Amino acid sequence: MFPNYLVNIQKHLFDPLQLKIENLIIEKESKNYNACSFQCNNQMVIFRTANNTPKKKGLFVTLWKRNKSGPIEPFHYQDSFDLSIIETIHKNKVGYFIFNKEILNEKGILFGKQKGKLGFRVYPRWDKPNNKQGIVTQKWQSPFFIETKDEMIFNHCLNFLSEIFIK
Repeated sequence: MFPNYLVNIQKHLFDPLQLKIENLIIEKESKNYNACSFQCNNQMVIFRTANNTPKKKGLFVTLWKRNKSGPIEPFHYQDSFDLSIIETIHKNKVGYFIFNKEILNEKGILFGKQKGKLGFRVYPRWDKPNNKQGIVTQKWQSPFFIETKDEMIFNHCLNFLSEIFIK
């Protein structure tokens, strides 16, 4: 059995596709973000839960690893993972960003094309950013977002997920 924070993703995203979380590794650090990694149908996934911040729109999430000498650093494009799934929760709304390595690299979050970032903001569809940076970020993130409450969108997104996990 896996931790409670993975129940939603298993129930909402993987069960409809008859997929299972396997080879779960719970990270000792970043517990505030439910940091873990797992495999799902041969796709290596880095999972985090984004946190609401009281003074800014959007949610914040960390995406880093500890290197061999000790300090933390952004994940590298060459690291062995395929996707990062970021869970977002606000009141009764639950959604997931499913980012592939390519978009994370293109947007400078991974070390590769740019120096990378230790954390970043995500803007679910229900958020209304109030600055230019937030609006631009939400626009590029939107195609990677699945909200579990909107049945029509969710069914479309299940098709998207099946293309990722069932090749």
